[in-house]
Amino acid sequence: MCGINGIFAYHYAANPVDQRELLRSRDHMSPRGPDGAGLWLSDDERIGFGHRRLAIIDLSDAAAQPMRTNDGRFTVTFNGEIYNYRELRSELEAKGRVFTSHSDTEVLLHLYAERGADMTNALRGMFAFSIWDEIRRTLFLARDPYGIKPLYYVDDGWTFRFASQVKALIAGGAIARDPEPAGLVGFYLLGSVPEPFTIYAGVRCLPAGATMVVDRTGAQEPRAYHSIPDTYALPPRMLVGVQASAQIASALRDSVARHLVADVPVGAFLSAGVDSGALVGLMRDAGASEIKTTTVTFEEFRKKAQDEGPLAGEIARRYGTDHECRLVTRAEFKSDLPRIIEAMDQPSIDGINTWFVAKAAHERGLKVAVSGLGGDELFGGYPSFRDIPRWVRMLSLPSRLPLAGAAMRQLAMRIIGKLGVNPKAAGLLELGGSWAGAYLLKRGLYMPWELEQVLDRDLVETGLRRLQPLELIGKAMTPRPTSGFGCVASLEASLYMRNQLLRDTDWASMAHSLEVRVPLVDSVLLSQCAPLSANLENGAGKRILASAPTQPLPEAVVSRSKTGFTTPLEQWMREQPRHRDRYDANVETASKPWARTWSRQVAANAFG
Repeated sequence: MCGINGIFAYHYAANPVDQRELLRSRDHMSPRGPDGAGLWLSDDERIGFGHRRLAIIDLSDAAAQPMRTNDGRFTVTFNGEIYNYRELRSELEAKGRVFTSHSDTEVLLHLYAERGADMTNALRGMFAFSIWDEIRRTLFLARDPYGIKPLYYVDDGWTFRFASQVKALIAGGAIARDPEPAGLVGFYLLGSVPEPFTIYAGVRCLPAGATMVVDRTGAQEPRAYHSIPDTYALPPRMLVGVQASAQIASALRDSVARHLVADVPVGAFLSAGVDSGALVGLMRDAGASEIKTTTVTFEEFRKKAQDEGPLAGEIARRYGTDHECRLVTRAEFKSDLPRIIEAMDQPSIDGINTWFVAKAAHERGLKVAVSGLGGDELFGGYPSFRDIPRWVRMLSLPSRLPLAGAAMRQLAMRIIGKLGVNPKAAGLLELGGSWAGAYLLKRGLYMPWELEQVLDRDLVETGLRRLQPLELIGKAMTPRPTSGFGCVASLEASLYMRNQLLRDTDWASMAHSLEVRVPLVDSVLLSQCAPLSANLENGAGKRILASAPTQPLPEAVVSRSKTGFTTPLEQWMREQPRHRDRYDANVETASKPWARTWSRQVAANAFG
């Protein structure tokens, strides 16, 4: 896991690459790569790459980046891990390819030389990289299927720039900081900025599962090579019961084993939930020994349902891990808050929990930790898997009555505050009858008609016109999955997980020089589980996951009510002296969601 950046002055009249800009952008990402820094500039100074290294596979200097082929034709700068690199290397060596390192990075170079852009179909891992072809004078960029690793770019018509972080591009000094209305509106609608937009008008995100080519004519449109809804649109397999369980368990064991490839110890985040606990059990089954597991707890949650400590400790004892339960206090949160805001690459209402567990893992000397992120999207762990299909079923007919939904909303908005319910409820009839509308209701922070409470009217109009939120959500389930489960799974994985959970995990962990691996966010695992998931009973997927280790999780973990991986953020913020008055007057109720208050704080502090 690393930080990458580059500049390509593709237009003949563009200025040569400014090495100082390249260095400023690269070194803004120093925490992402404390083990080394590299820079490559072509002889004609038309293209340059930067790299910050967190050494995980092949710790020697032979694996340093940017890396070039011996003949100098191809140069790569790479962030991520390729879990099947050893098999790919064997195939390439059989074709006569000669390697000088034991890294997965060098496999990318030779694989591109053999297969070109089609190489992405052979990769299993998390990645964002760029390869320069000196003969064809083309720049090739690629991002992994789920979008675990970020990759941002700017094209001003003369020069193309890219980096692992939006703030790294800004730090280079050549990028305008004009706000992107669609990014701001998207943040207040969903709690995170939906790709391909960012918070800045000129900066775009390379979509997950896509590649891009830049040549002397400029950047071509991104080209998709993988799609989550495509996977859920395939015909379901009719395996049920023991056969389905056995196949899913086998796929889980394979994914976890693949995610343990490293030349440094691999630890794990451990909560009281099924996902992380089962992964630790599967790590043990895969041969991992001396596993360091880390749990964070909070004094405010002691002896409450949110306290992860006791059950996490029981799981750790069951699998014999070297376990630490790390207490996080309000004082530590207050001390860390400026660093959290600084590290937050784009505004988000989440990520605080990952910040502290990554910090605790780093303090224990870990460079890699496994996370259970993705289990809820893969096995239907969210209430959305129950609520959204039900809303669509109940409201699809009444929501079609012309103007009925808008009229009902106008009426409901007059009384909803007095009823003490969430203001989003006013839009139930207007939005709840469609999949996209129901998802916006379920995951939305503000509704479109509420945005003028936090943003200028003109900005709201422009942002909504550019973002087209319902169309954007609809694309996340196109082509249409064959089941209601598949529809919700596609939406959650393509929107909430990709734009919020994975992005937050990236900035919050990399700020502590920690690589987080997510075995439940794996395209091969998805292809094996998706055809079976539609036939599983509610909750069956999580039970299969809990039973997948040779020594299954205890029943107390399996039957525990879902609480999510939460922090006492609301209470901490309310207790800060400079916020006390404001927050005492805004104690969370259903009609005054806490996350809305926090979103305004994030936007004002980080991007105001």
